Amino acid sequence: MFDRQCSRFLPVAFLLFVASPALADAKPSEQTKSRPHIVMAFADDWGCYASAYAKHFPGTASEVISTPKFDSIARDGVLFTNAFVSAPSCTPCRSSLMSGQPFWRCDKASILLGAVWDFSLPAYPLLLEESGYRIGHTYKVWSPGRPGNAPYGGSRTASNKAGSKFNNFSQFVMKAEDRDAAKAKLFDEVRQNIRNFLDADNDGKLDGDSPICYWFGPTNTHRKWIAKSGHELWGINPDDLEGKLPAYLPDVPEIREDFADYLGEAMAFDAALVVLDEELQRLGIADDTLLVVSGDHGVPGVSRGKCNLYDFGTHVPLAVRWPSGIEHSNRVVTDFVSLPELATTFLEVASVEAPASMIARPITPLLTSEKSGRIDPSRDAVFTGRERHVATAREGATPYPQRAIQSDDWLYIINFEPERTPMGDGPEIDAEEFPSEEALRENTFAAYADLDASPTKAFVALNREKYPEAFQFMVGRRPRIEMYDLKSDPDCLNNLAGHSDHAETEKQLNDRLIGELKRTGDPRMSEPVMFEHGMFVEPVGPGNKKKQSAKPKNKK
Repeated sequence: MFDRQCSRFLPVAFLLFVASPALADAKPSEQTKSRPHIVMAFADDWGCYASAYAKHFPGTASEVISTPKFDSIARDGVLFTNAFVSAPSCTPCRSSLMSGQPFWRCDKASILLGAVWDFSLPAYPLLLEESGYRIGHTYKVWSPGRPGNAPYGGSRTASNKAGSKFNNFSQFVMKAEDRDAAKAKLFDEVRQNIRNFLDADNDGKLDGDSPICYWFGPTNTHRKWIAKSGHELWGINPDDLEGKLPAYLPDVPEIREDFADYLGEAMAFDAALVVLDEELQRLGIADDTLLVVSGDHGVPGVSRGKCNLYDFGTHVPLAVRWPSGIEHSNRVVTDFVSLPELATTFLEVASVEAPASMIARPITPLLTSEKSGRIDPSRDAVFTGRERHVATAREGATPYPQRAIQSDDWLYIINFEPERTPMGDGPEIDAEEFPSEEALRENTFAAYADLDASPTKAFVALNREKYPEAFQFMVGRRPRIEMYDLKSDPDCLNNLAGHSDHAETEKQLNDRLIGELKRTGDPRMSEPVMFEHGMFVEPVGPGNKKKQSAKPKNKK
């Protein structure tokens, strides 16, 4: 069934991308000069934490972090409070964003380790390039996967000549004798990489006559970062996070410090945004640039963050500035938006027709509206999902398949294979042996490989007898259906699925979710399920040789 559905979508995209005379023959012209520049700043593993969100999400870590540049971009444009990824996993999220459709329609690019970019899949940067845009990228765009950064032109369009030390921000700065000088060196690297694409001859003018499509993607917010760096480099007091983290996490100094270090890396990204904007301003193109800032999913190595369909894993920041296109700025929009919708938005503002397979609807009407709050009543929910992350997290290299619908009031999740371990195989709570604290902190593949190695992971696992519920929330098996009342239970602690008082709501959510999956041709709705066979269950990538260490060690 899925193959037939794909045959309806992918060839259309392929023909438009490869054979369309309108695109293939396009050259810079007067029309291209009137189209906006498009710049995407995308942080790895950065969840919805920014000081601009403090008043919208009181009592959270957004009250502790300081992100002045993100905040100013939001003030000068539009701040979205309900932006979500299609999948809380790097490669699938980016595949969906590039191709303008849910991740489950991205075929070989819908998983993490083992992903392959099939060029019959449309990619907005390549479509823009065919229409006359000059494209380029710095740091990470699409990976892990083969070929690396394929949907953005790969190494051909990379701009990293000054290096990539910024991706290890705290590692580099914390070991330096002069930390201010070390910071300055990294920000200069950022500047030179950006300038190499925008203004390589350093004459103060944008190179070439074409509009640009540029991606700025540091990975410093991806683990590992250095302990105490949040406090020492950015002045974040871990104790200020007391009472501001989700209730399923033990509110202890070890976890607060770990999260403070994460917020510090997000502040480093914000400081890099200053450099990016300075270069846009220096060249006089900021007013004609559609600038988008976001992240690819929630925090890594922390319970229910990355690789989870809870709000903590799928909710991301989103601010858009476009002075020449957004007449009414300083607006806060509460409509639910999904990151794949950026692809069709970029194509629309560039006057490029989106291929038929790009089914995500543009958010352009939200950008050009004069309204705030809920603008489009139909944007009352978002759909998310997950298949395989780390290839060898579970016996047989199987995925942990999930789909969800989230609205203002409800989160409804289907766990299609509830007998599998959601974060990967590892010791049960009553196991006699566990990996060491160092292994859980430093080696993702020591156990529960879909949860990054971290101090939080180590603390919860090794203090499971004192905090048994926290351990279960982190790695325990889950029922097939989860349903949470987000108004009364924002941390999703009380599963209401199966309760007679909510039977009608459960049915409505299930019908709407299943209807969306069928409408969009999700392979999970077909037999045999594509994601359970072939390349989708091959034990490839990091950790393959350590597969046995991820298996339960319970001797009972």
